[in-house]
Amino acid sequence: MVTRKTEKPQRPATVNVSKPAAKRAPAGIALPETMNGKASQAKAAVGDKPVFAYIASLPQPQRAIAEHIDRLAANTLPGLQRSVKWGMAYYGVGDGWCFSCGAFASHVKLMFVNGTTLDPVPPVTPVAMGKATRGVELASLDDIDEDQITAWMRQITSKPGVGKRPAKK
Repeated sequence: MVTRKTEKPQRPATVNVSKPAAKRAPAGIALPETMNGKASQAKAAVGDKPVFAYIASLPQPQRAIAEHIDRLAANTLPGLQRSVKWGMAYYGVGDGWCFSCGAFASHVKLMFVNGTTLDPVPPVTPVAMGKATRGVELASLDDIDEDQITAWMRQITSKPGVGKRPAKK
């Protein structure tokens, strides 16, 4: 499984740094917003249909990776709930959202909210997704370790999720 630490490097404020080549689209090709490092244009919506539409909008190989993760979640987690939030597919069971799957130019990020509680802790610390979020970056279908990912899905959904408000009494 390919893993990369995704912390922002420290750069002097006076240096003008251009966008890395890996993030730029080849000449004449416009990447969907999800693919260029910015938030997806997918509107926030709860339910299966918006997530399926988000996944269908992705180019290959990101679409195949996201479809595979979605199938793993559906086959692993009874009562799975889906939503599009912050331009990514979010998944949960019961009381909140537990993990997300979002596509970028060179990979798909599978991030677990409160991932620091998982055993083993996933290796990637994402930028701007919360101090406890951890996950993996998947560049191809071969990077998917089904046994490990389903184990993490089961573990994380057994803990309280985030994003839903408790019912009023």
